[in-house]
Amino acid sequence: MNKRRIIVIGGGAAGMMAAGQAAAAGARVLLVEKMNRPGRKLAITGKGRCNLTNIAEIKEFITHFGPNGRFLRQAFSAFFAPELMAFLEEQGLELVNERGGRVFPAGGKAPEVVRGLQQWMLRCGVELKTSTPVELLLTTNGRISGVLTKNQTLPCDGVILATGGASYAATGSSGDGYRLAASVGHTIVPIRPALVPLEIAGSLTTPMDGLDLRNVTVRLLVNGKRSRQEFGEMSFTKFGVTGPVILTLSGEVVDGLRTGAAMALSIDLKPALDEQKLEARLLRDLEGRNKEQMGSVLRGLLPGEMIPVCLRCTDIPADRPAGQVTAKERKRLKTWLKDFRLPISGHRPFSEAIVTAGGVDLKEVDPRTMESRKTQGLYMAGEVLDIQGDTGGYNLQAAFSTGWLAGRAAALGSDTPE
Repeated sequence: MNKRRIIVIGGGAAGMMAAGQAAAAGARVLLVEKMNRPGRKLAITGKGRCNLTNIAEIKEFITHFGPNGRFLRQAFSAFFAPELMAFLEEQGLELVNERGGRVFPAGGKAPEVVRGLQQWMLRCGVELKTSTPVELLLTTNGRISGVLTKNQTLPCDGVILATGGASYAATGSSGDGYRLAASVGHTIVPIRPALVPLEIAGSLTTPMDGLDLRNVTVRLLVNGKRSRQEFGEMSFTKFGVTGPVILTLSGEVVDGLRTGAAMALSIDLKPALDEQKLEARLLRDLEGRNKEQMGSVLRGLLPGEMIPVCLRCTDIPADRPAGQVTAKERKRLKTWLKDFRLPISGHRPFSEAIVTAGGVDLKEVDPRTMESRKTQGLYMAGEVLDIQGDTGGYNLQAAFSTGWLAGRAAALGSDTPE
């Protein structure tokens, strides 16, 4: 029987999957978690509902990670959404598919996922050690020989680094993995928040705080030029905007702001109507309700919270009778409905980011095994790597897949897992 001693650092999605797989492959596995229990970030992900994966095909799935998505092809080929879903169902977890291909636990409770994973890995023989932060990776002649905690030295044949990123630090993801990887020679691509709400200049969004919009098109403008657009849901807050569409665009916004670029959003509130159809709709509404005030007429076009903002931006008095709206005012209204501009002034901090961009440079990790190319016996999985995907279940699948691969590979040594 394989007697390799493996230490997994970090008890999140990637760490628990890696630990269980390494134990199932015959290794003696110790999972070391700095918090008092594993899975704390997983338990709150997806607003506590836990978007586990997405049913998109591998080719499309990879596009949701940008250029670095290619690195995940080997891990996804070994363990992908169908395998993850079957595995979770074996643990007694019922799953449901929702809009956009997103997969959730049927009960809508992330803690059930954590409980299932923890019970599974313990059944596999994993030893769990909580409230134990790792201070140092120990190496001998360029290969892992153990880890140092505050109280003891723990010898081992291999380490799987699955410490997460730097978002939601209160759950334990405080960036420890970057320090540990750098200490054995790894390059760390600068980290920054990703899938993060955006701040809007001025107070334009304040009166719309809490308003959710569906079926809108949001375009990202970089130095006045259209860069990318997304269709779906967004929400307004006192400080700015958030929601699936905004989070998806936020990575490019964060990087653009770092370079000093002028970033703005252009919202098409009526994407189902082209300019001609919208013009006809406005003429019909204004003529058919010509004696009503504009503040009332606009209720047929916009949520109530948006009407004062619309009137302010288009400079149309709320008490102006619809029949007295000029052609110029109508044109301003039509333009605003198709191109509501919001200048971006910043983004929210790491504490509000769903994932971390940046991390261990992928060129220094073998995508077939997740083993370090710098230090033999060191494997990495999950968010500690320079991988970040869109919202929609992509990031958790990457964590589970890289954890699966790292666990199997670590149990076998330097051989590529079957």
